[in-house]
Amino acid sequence: MIDAADRASMEETVRAAIAGAEAGASIDEVLGKLGWLELLDAEPPDAIAVVFGALGATNGAATALDDVVLSALGTKPRSDLAVLLPPFAAWDPPGRIDGKDLHARGLATARAASARELLVVCGSASEPWGVTIPIAAAQVDAVRGIDPALGLHAVRVQAEPAVATRLAPAAWQAAVALGRRAVAHQIAGASRAMLALARTHAIERVQFGRPIARFQAVRHRLADALVAVEALEASLGAARDEPDPETAALAKAVAGRTASTVAAHCQQVLAGIGFTTEHAFHRFLKRTLLLEGLFGSADEIVLDVGRRLLAARHVPTLIEL
Repeated sequence: MIDAADRASMEETVRAAIAGAEAGASIDEVLGKLGWLELLDAEPPDAIAVVFGALGATNGAATALDDVVLSALGTKPRSDLAVLLPPFAAWDPPGRIDGKDLHARGLATARAASARELLVVCGSASEPWGVTIPIAAAQVDAVRGIDPALGLHAVRVQAEPAVATRLAPAAWQAAVALGRRAVAHQIAGASRAMLALARTHAIERVQFGRPIARFQAVRHRLADALVAVEALEASLGAARDEPDPETAALAKAVAGRTASTVAAHCQQVLAGIGFTTEHAFHRFLKRTLLLEGLFGSADEIVLDVGRRLLAARHVPTLIEL
């Protein structure tokens, strides 16, 4: 595990490298030069926290999520292999094998536009199978929507499958857990960025002869946003200390609620300028709205946890205090 000082230095380096990427250079290329895959292999928790936090803080778009999911599935990540993610707000394996045909529907990162192959996970969460097909066998369409800059693609597959490979029983659950933690870190970085934008505006905006940061109502909104971000980072810390699907689900659910809370308070502080495309706020807001649905929305995760708790009639201890 990387100590706090080294991690802080790494965060600063990665964030500066992503923000200062030269024209024409992709963030994936920047991460490659920084040794992202090597760090992911050696220290997955630190790699995910640092890189996805930086992506959120800079509003950067990369295909690192493919690498996270592929590594959790026991497959060596590579730039020409994309992975099919579940549809928006879902987290079950996105494919199924019906007779001799492979049927799948889900999302993919920008890697799907240039990859040579696509990995599709089929079956159930407890009995997953992996099928690798040529990307040409899939219908891949760019998702425009609210945040086309993220580079997501809608993917549909109806083809005769190649040989299906049995994955480890817990592989899909591990992939979903790591994916949720990665997305939650990205939302945390974006939430911090929104809060920083609102704070700067509150300090610089003058009304009635003084900065609006001195107004109690503004301070309360900024304080509530800060509490929400700190709670999310505490949840991510718990998911790191007690890594399992339940703590990852908790962190992802908290991330969705945090983004909503922070966006609402910061937009109120920013007032009219926060509703314009001239200000950077809208880019982070749109990004969090899209990220919130990857690997399950906050509402769907909470409902699922509630149903399972009612069925089991037992509340597990998630964190040893």
